[in-house]
Amino acid sequence: MHIITLIPGDGIGPEITAAVQSIFTAAQVPVQWEEQNAGQTTFDQSGELIPQSLLDSLEKNRVGLKGPITTPVGKGFRSINITLRQKYDLYQNVRPAKTTEGISSRYTGVNLVLFRENTEGLYSGLEVYDERLGISDSFNRITVEGSRKICRAAFAYAALHGRKKVTLAHKANILKMAGTLMLNACKEAALEFPQIVFEDKIIDNMCMQLVNKPEQFDVVVTTNLFGDILSDLCAGLVGGLGVVAGANIGDDMAIFEAVHGSAPDIAGQGKANPTALLRSALMMLHHLGEHTYADRIEAALDLTLKQPEKCTGDLGGKASTTEFAQSIIANLA
Repeated sequence: MHIITLIPGDGIGPEITAAVQSIFTAAQVPVQWEEQNAGQTTFDQSGELIPQSLLDSLEKNRVGLKGPITTPVGKGFRSINITLRQKYDLYQNVRPAKTTEGISSRYTGVNLVLFRENTEGLYSGLEVYDERLGISDSFNRITVEGSRKICRAAFAYAALHGRKKVTLAHKANILKMAGTLMLNACKEAALEFPQIVFEDKIIDNMCMQLVNKPEQFDVVVTTNLFGDILSDLCAGLVGGLGVVAGANIGDDMAIFEAVHGSAPDIAGQGKANPTALLRSALMMLHHLGEHTYADRIEAALDLTLKQPEKCTGDLGGKASTTEFAQSIIANLA
């Protein structure tokens, strides 16, 4: 039995979390949920954005599933997501993007996985402001160790999952030092995995290539800011943020999450699509070695997605969140 820290989040978070729990229960997945919360709702109730009880739970269980969280705006709070990633060195942000029958997309044959360095770069929080001169400086901190870790993780994933190629997206032609660190780190990793083809592309060309011919890419690795942008671009190739999974993985802890927003405008209306959180939960099961359960639920989800009338409104159907989940449960058989 796996004990999982469950963070429902804000807005539609509790609804899609409940849907995933019902599917896991029906599939008899050997997990026990330990619910803790964070975000705007928690802050309104207790005055704490990230309660110590949540941190204690994560540190005990080492695996979490997180719904969308709202960080209060204009009150000086740093992003909860960034805080958790840096506190626990969850240096791998892993985002699969795959076209799926039943999900509307302009593309076919897309099946890539993006590895975004998750703790460094322009998201390091190193900023200074000179009020006298009116100048703000943000430091793009890239380290040799951080570059080596994310590049090796991308190659190791490719080798483990039978992927053929790793592509580094960078800007070493302009960012001579920071860009070259990642380039050199990937070249080192490529020597360790000679069976994997390695290529590198300048980030602006990478964006064009992704839009023109996304099926040419397999595993993509890049820095924090570039990865933040490319991951949403890749989601757009396969149906949007509502259908893609996300994971934040370190050496001894992993938090899996829906990457879309908390959508407070539709909260409580039964309109939310739980696919992104469910797919994140399936990534979690694979991470835990529970491949049979993950494959069974994924097959049931795919069957439901092929039936538009059984899907939520954003997927072209009229089903509620609960009805969508019940359809997946019915297809487990």
